[in-house]
Amino acid sequence: MKINYALEMDKVTAALEGRRPRLLLHSCCGPCSTAVLETLCPHFEVTLFYYNPNIQPEGEYELRLENQLKVLGSRPEVGLLGCDYDAGSYDEAVRGLEGEREGGARCTVCFRLRLERTARAAAEGGYEFFCSTLSVSPHKDAGRINAIGRELGEMYGVKYLPSDFKKRDGYKRSIELSKELGLYRQDYCGCLYSKTECTARVSTPREADSLNQNGR
Repeated sequence: MKINYALEMDKVTAALEGRRPRLLLHSCCGPCSTAVLETLCPHFEVTLFYYNPNIQPEGEYELRLENQLKVLGSRPEVGLLGCDYDAGSYDEAVRGLEGEREGGARCTVCFRLRLERTARAAAEGGYEFFCSTLSVSPHKDAGRINAIGRELGEMYGVKYLPSDFKKRDGYKRSIELSKELGLYRQDYCGCLYSKTECTARVSTPREADSLNQNGR
C-alpha cells in the first residue's frame, strides 16, 4: 500500500497539541525551503541545516547558499546550523556510480549521505525531530526519502518527521514564494553528473529557459 506521507505528518503535528518541539531541517536549496518552512514553522521550532556536498562546482554551492540566506532573512524565527563545503565526501560516497542516471542508485546514496549527516547533527544538538526539504521536488521519490529518514532516525535516536512536501501544491507554492523573494532557481539538481544529463536533455533555448524558471 502506498503511504500518504502528508497525512502521516498531519498525525504527528496533531499529536503535538500546540507544543512546538525543535526540528532540524535539512535544506537542499533556498527555493525548496520556502514552502517547507511555511508548512513547518507553525508546528516546530525550526533550525535549518544546509549540508549539500553534492552541489558542484563550489561557485554553484556558494550561489545557492547565498539564496538560502536570503530566504532566512525573511524568516528571522528560523535558525541556521552551519557546516563547511565538503565535496570530497560526496565524491567518495558515489564512487563507482558515476554512470547511473539521475534518480537511480547514485541519488539514493546522495540522499542517505545528506540525511545521515542531518540525523547525526540533530542527535548531537538535542533536537526532537529532523526531516528534509528534498520531497518538495517533483523529481524526488518521497517514498525513498522517507524510508531512509526513518531508518536513520532509529539509528540515531531522533524522530524523523514523515513528509511529502510536494503534496497540497507545495511545489507550486515554492515557485510562487521564490518569485516573491527574487530567488535564483537552478536548472540542475546539484552534482556535475546531473548537470551533464540536464544539458544533454535541453535542445532548444525555450527548453533551457523553462528549466531555469521551474528549477529543480
